[in-house]
Amino acid sequence: MENDIFQLQYALDTFYFLVCGALVMWMAAGFAMLEAGLVRSKNTVEILTKNVALFAVASIMYMVVGYSIMYGGDIFLSTITGSGVVEGGEENSTYAPSADFFFQVVFVATAMSIVSGAVAERMKLFAFLAFSVVMTGFIYPLEGSWTWGGNPVFGLYTLGDLGFAAALAGVILVGARKGKYGPNGEVNAIPGANLPLATLGTFILWLGWFGFNGGSVLATASVDSANAVAVVFMNTNLAAAGGCIAALLVAKALFGKADLTMALNGCLAGLVAITAGPDTPSALQATIFGALGGLLVVFSITTLDKLKIDDPVGAISVHGVVGLLGLLLVPVTNGDASFSGQIIGALTIFGWVFIASLVTFYVIKMVLGLRVSEEEEYEGSDLSECGMEAYPEFSATR
Repeated sequence: MENDIFQLQYALDTFYFLVCGALVMWMAAGFAMLEAGLVRSKNTVEILTKNVALFAVASIMYMVVGYSIMYGGDIFLSTITGSGVVEGGEENSTYAPSADFFFQVVFVATAMSIVSGAVAERMKLFAFLAFSVVMTGFIYPLEGSWTWGGNPVFGLYTLGDLGFAAALAGVILVGARKGKYGPNGEVNAIPGANLPLATLGTFILWLGWFGFNGGSVLATASVDSANAVAVVFMNTNLAAAGGCIAALLVAKALFGKADLTMALNGCLAGLVAITAGPDTPSALQATIFGALGGLLVVFSITTLDKLKIDDPVGAISVHGVVGLLGLLLVPVTNGDASFSGQIIGALTIFGWVFIASLVTFYVIKMVLGLRVSEEEEYEGSDLSECGMEAYPEFSATR
């Protein structure tokens, strides 16, 4: 009887893990659509190519070296037994280790997608892919071993997803897009080509985030875990809603208009704000936390522009600035976390990811070059990097 119960629990938890992993994988489509909508039409094919290729690179690199660095296991040459347990793995696991591998690898790809948007429209395609090899194979897995590995240093409430630190390093080295900032410090808006696509991407990310946060409960086949999953789903949705409304209202107050791009980033900011600890706030607290994220992201985006940090999609503000806010909000509702622990863990991991990424980008710059030429940037990366256009019937040359 006990064996039957265990098998049922094992099957349900494994299935839940796989479904959540599929939802997180679907976030790759969300990032691709969001970024394609917020860049200019002449760079659409290239940004889509980056998003497809980075997911493939992340999957392979995490299999080859990333998993073993992060957890000490061996997925590369391991065999999978009939019960789904990796040879030499934990026999008492309540879900298949291969399901855990799949769930973790889509997280790695998600972190890399953050970098893609931040350096859009001016970084060479293969320079970016070269960095993705190092990021997904070494930089992220080592940070993950400190946070979630077999002997975690910082615990569950540090900022595990530091794709924004790599994004910041890339933006600093590659520089701003031509024409973004004027000679007297003025900020020139460079509108995205397809806001319907960006909106679709945001909704896809909103959906995928249920797997991102919900899957982190790691189980659903008991009353306690099922209740925890339901709370996480509820709070994730409410935080996104709070972030959207707050960003829209702040944009209206600051600019006099309802800025769609700020509302979209407000949704994402709300999701980021709740991610560090989605299981402990009440419904009202989750909504407030999301609203704080939506409010902060608007001011962060405008401030970074004043500092001439050119981030076409707002990735650094959403995932970095608001991510730090989310960390600091965890101790408000979780007595097991402390403000000092959150700050120390975040600063330590940020330092590692930022410095390692900066060095990696610099080496790539010396070997391959990071930035497309001025002429290629003017004509668009689609033709120079991919040899095709996303919207050829609207091309000025036709």
